[in-house]
Amino acid sequence: MNKITNHLPTAELQALDAAHHMHPFTANAELAAKGARVIKSAKGVWLTGSDGERYLDAMAGLWCVNLGYGREELAEAAAAQMRELPYYNTFFQTTHIPAIALAERLAELAPGDLNHVFFAAGGSEANDTNIRLVRTYWAAQGKPEKQVIISRKNAYHGSSIGSASLGGMTYMHAQGGLPIPGIVHIDQPHWWAEGGDLSPHDFGIARARQLAETIDEIGEDKVAAFIAEPIQGAGGVIVPPESYWPEVQRILAERDILFIADEVICGFGRTGNWFGSETLGLAPDIMTIAKGLSSGYQPIGGSIVSDRVADGLAATEFNHGYTYSGHPVACAVALENLRILDEEGIVARVREETAPYLAKAWASLGDHPLVGETAICGMMGSLALTPDKSSRAPFAEGGAAGMAVRERCFGNGLVMRAVGDRMIISPPLVISEDEIDTLIARARRSLDEGMADLQSAGLL
Repeated sequence: MNKITNHLPTAELQALDAAHHMHPFTANAELAAKGARVIKSAKGVWLTGSDGERYLDAMAGLWCVNLGYGREELAEAAAAQMRELPYYNTFFQTTHIPAIALAERLAELAPGDLNHVFFAAGGSEANDTNIRLVRTYWAAQGKPEKQVIISRKNAYHGSSIGSASLGGMTYMHAQGGLPIPGIVHIDQPHWWAEGGDLSPHDFGIARARQLAETIDEIGEDKVAAFIAEPIQGAGGVIVPPESYWPEVQRILAERDILFIADEVICGFGRTGNWFGSETLGLAPDIMTIAKGLSSGYQPIGGSIVSDRVADGLAATEFNHGYTYSGHPVACAVALENLRILDEEGIVARVREETAPYLAKAWASLGDHPLVGETAICGMMGSLALTPDKSSRAPFAEGGAAGMAVRERCFGNGLVMRAVGDRMIISPPLVISEDEIDTLIARARRSLDEGMADLQSAGLL
C-alpha cells in the first residue's frame, strides 16, 4: 500500500509542489520561487508544519473546519461507509440511505419550510444549481422571462463560471469572460468603506433600497432571485447595519422575488445558531450549504429548498445533477459531524459562551493605532486597518497593510487572513477561551510588527 508521509525535507517537498501542483488564486511562478508552506498534521485548532512549526488556525482551514481537526469519529464514519457502500449515484430513480438520512436531518435543522435538499460536492456547484433552480422554477410557473439574478458587489459565491458570475469580485470577472448574462450586481452594505457621512442606519436603508430600484429598472417580471450571504465572508467579514436586512426582506416579499441565502460560511454554528439566517432573522427560499456541513472532512454541499420552490418544480424534470451529488461517504461524514455539533452542544456553547468571550476580546483590538473598526458576529470577525481612524481613510497603497500584518501573523504562529486592508478570522467553533486569548495576543503582536514594517517602508 502506498503511504503518504512527510518522508522528504521541506525544500524537496516544496520543489515537487512547484513542479506539479497548480494552486488556486495563486501566481504559481511567484509561489515556486518562495516555496509553499507545507502543513503536515493538525489537531483541534492547531496546525503543524513540515518542520514542526505550529500555527493557531484562526481561519478553520477555509472557513470550514467547524468541529476542529482530528475527530476520530468522522474518520470512523467515513471508513464504515466506504466498507458498506463506497459510492453510488442518485440518478436514474435511485437513492441510498446516507443521502436520505442527511436530507431528513437538514430539513429538521433548517428554519421555516426549507424541507428539501439538492446535493452537490461544494458551494460553487450548489450555487450553479441555484441559478438553474430559480430559472426553471419560474419557467414552470409560466414565467420563463424571470431570469435575472441580482447579487452584490464584493460578494463571493464560488469560482466556477456560474457561481463566480453570481459573486461580485471584479478581479475574478476580469478572467474568463465573466459574468455570464442575466446577473446584475448592486452595491454592498459596507458602511466602514462606503458609508460616507451617512449614519450606519441610514446607509443600511439606502443600500437596501438600491435593490428595489434595480428590480424596478429591470422589471419585476424579469427578476428571478436575489442572492446574498447573511454576512459577507470572503469580501472581508462585512456585518451589515441592523437596518439593512429587514428592508431587503420587505422589498423581496413586496415584489415576489425569490431569496437565496448563501450559508456556505455562515451555516452550521458559525454565527451562534445553526444558520446565519436565524441569527439575522432571514426567511430564504433557498439556502446554499457546504463547508461546515462536514467540517471540511469530506467535500459536500447543497441547496436546501423551500416547499414553495420544491412543489413548483415537482412536475418538471430538472435536467441537472452531479456525479457526486449525495456521495454516500460524504453524507455519512456530514451526518456524524452534525451529530457531534448537536450532542456536544457546540452551537449553543458558541452562542452563549465563546462567541461573547471572543467578541469582547476582539473589540479590545480597536484601541490599536492601526485598527479603525472591529466587526464580529459569532465566530466571524474582521479588523479594518487605516492610517486615520477619524476619517476612515484607506491606505494609499491598498492591500499593503493587510499583507504586512498577514506575513507577521504567520511568523507569530497565527493564521489570520487579509482581504485588502481588512484582517479576518473564522476559527474552529471548538476554540477554547485560553486559545482565544492566544489568538488575540498573537494578533496584537502582528499588528504591532506590521505597523512597524509599514512605517519603515514609508507607507504610514
